[in-house]
Amino acid sequence: MTDKAKKKRRLLHGGLSGLLTAGLLTSAAWILYSRKYIDHNACVKGVLEAEQDSFEGATAGRLHFYTNKRGSGRPLVILHGIHMAAGAHDIAPIFYAFRSQRPVYALELPGFGGSERSDRPYRPSMYQAALVEFIRDYLGEAADIITLGQSAEYAALAAQSNPEWVRSLVLINPSGFEMPQMGRLLDSFARVNLPDNLYALMAVPLWSVALFDILSSRPRLSQFYRKRFTADVPEELVSIAYASAHQNGAHFAPLVYACGRLAVRGVREKVYDTLTQPVLVIYDAEPRKSYDMLGATIRAHPNWSVRRIHQSRGMPHFDRPGETFYAVDQFLKAREKRKK
Repeated sequence: MTDKAKKKRRLLHGGLSGLLTAGLLTSAAWILYSRKYIDHNACVKGVLEAEQDSFEGATAGRLHFYTNKRGSGRPLVILHGIHMAAGAHDIAPIFYAFRSQRPVYALELPGFGGSERSDRPYRPSMYQAALVEFIRDYLGEAADIITLGQSAEYAALAAQSNPEWVRSLVLINPSGFEMPQMGRLLDSFARVNLPDNLYALMAVPLWSVALFDILSSRPRLSQFYRKRFTADVPEELVSIAYASAHQNGAHFAPLVYACGRLAVRGVREKVYDTLTQPVLVIYDAEPRKSYDMLGATIRAHPNWSVRRIHQSRGMPHFDRPGETFYAVDQFLKAREKRKK
């Protein structure tokens, strides 16, 4: 090796060592800042203007929910979506729209909102069990369910395993309708334990909270909502989401989600296509979400129907409340007429 080549090699090694050192120092500084200056015991008061209660599930632990029981008829259970700071604040307009018509329950899933946020193995089966136990053991009668985003998968699992407790489903911007190639790609990741290995890396106690502080920072949350609103994002929504993500134990479930461990593999073929209950899908465009296979499901199953809410990007109940709630109301009323 020539002297010139050796010099280049030393410079390269020196540059890489410098970058690594700078990265380690920056990471250490952020971990220290996170521990000393970021409050992880935020107090989240009533997110919805409604009565609050809790239910102790055998599988999922303490489940927090908001309710208005003054309406009559079959109970309506509403589930928020899944993201870094998910909770009942994401489904507030749905709750308010139907609270005067029937008994309404905005349930916060394990690891989110005001529900138990302990360190435990969060899985789709836990969310399925939480929903079934809540309807069976607390409500004591079958319910209609409205979901947002990925919670559609857990409601579908509950409807599949316990059809006697789920009368109908309204899925707002559900996940699980991507092309089969994407499903096969995710399956290949699972076969090499990529989600588990990624979670093991992210969940190291030394830096897990600090990492989550980055993922759930106010700018990140503002960006998340801006991508899903066509109108201006209510600042109060971002503030509530930020507080929700900075409670004690708030990082456990979202980090599991971030690693892909809360998705139901093959949910369209294995779960959606097996449902016998009436299902309404409300959707339009949403970042990083595909509906390529939705048409195939609608055509193959007469119990499925669809309503596209144009000019919405994931939160049609905020952006287009009139169209969204009319579609939901007509669907639910049709179910009631058939029941009679």
